[in-house]
Amino acid sequence: MVQQLSDAELEIMKIVWGNPEAVTLFPYIMDGLAAKGKPCQKNTLIVLLSRLINKGFLSAKKIGRRNEYTTLVSETEYQTAQTKNFLDKIYEGNASGLVSNLILGDLLADEEYEELKKLLEKGREK
Repeated sequence: MVQQLSDAELEIMKIVWGNPEAVTLFPYIMDGLAAKGKPCQKNTLIVLLSRLINKGFLSAKKIGRRNEYTTLVSETEYQTAQTKNFLDKIYEGNASGLVSNLILGDLLADEEYEELKKLLEKGREK
């Protein structure tokens, strides 16, 4: 089971997931946080990365004096697990309740509504 991330951990993972390289270096994460307007102290980032390793989201390989971080859980895997958790907790597993709320609550832009319609039709064809 994929664990839930804190907001700070999720920000770090978004940066790592968004990295086009196979491995992510510490300075890349520091720069990414600063670019998002969420600068982080070096020691704080070290603690957060350590937590992400302990939770099984990242692995670290020491190369000289630096760590190379590799993702162990993809962004899609995390999103799917969190969506299922949300669906179970809020809608008691009833996906139609979620979709109904999105539509009736006017929470979808027109393009999103059309995209959702296409996805539902495509799913029906399977």
